[in-house]
Amino acid sequence: MSRQVFLYDPPDRFVAGTVGLPGRRTFFLQAIAGPRVTSVVLEKTQVAALAERMDELLDEVVRRSGGSASVPAMAPSEVADTAPLETPVEEEFRVGTMALAWDAEEQRMVVEAQALVELDADTEEDLAEAEERLLQDEENGPPMLRVRLTGAQARAFAKRALDVVNAGRPPCPLCSLPLDPEGHVCPRQNGYRRGA
Repeated sequence: MSRQVFLYDPPDRFVAGTVGLPGRRTFFLQAIAGPRVTSVVLEKTQVAALAERMDELLDEVVRRSGGSASVPAMAPSEVADTAPLETPVEEEFRVGTMALAWDAEEQRMVVEAQALVELDADTEEDLAEAEERLLQDEENGPPMLRVRLTGAQARAFAKRALDVVNAGRPPCPLCSLPLDPEGHVCPRQNGYRRGA
């Protein structure tokens, strides 16, 4: 079976969003072009890492180009996207690995999210070999979402993604773990909570 690649070049919309209440949220990347909608599930830490790395790569592009690249220093307000995810949200796959690149010729950020794949291997060397074969197999690899963004779209994506990650449960002022609406057992207080 040949690899399924969901290509958006360029998307009308590419955002990170969530479904569910804080503490029980499911994180999605969603790409839209016309009537096509692709939604993939990933972890909160993956969303945060993608947004942070995207900003770092864009900063590096600006630095190396001496400011001549078509990348804004901050997310332009005119491309900000605060709308919710397009519904119904239907998961295509769960993300395992992601990659970022800057296409200098086309002045585009390339984002790739590849489906999580479980590999059977007896040793770490066998596992590394299997992973390498899988990554290089363009025809038969796992499903992949590939999105090409302008510098402004990439900045707007990164800003929204970090906002979505930070919109969850507030952190405990002592231990920085998320506070639950049902209560919080803080390890810094040995689990002791004072009565009201």
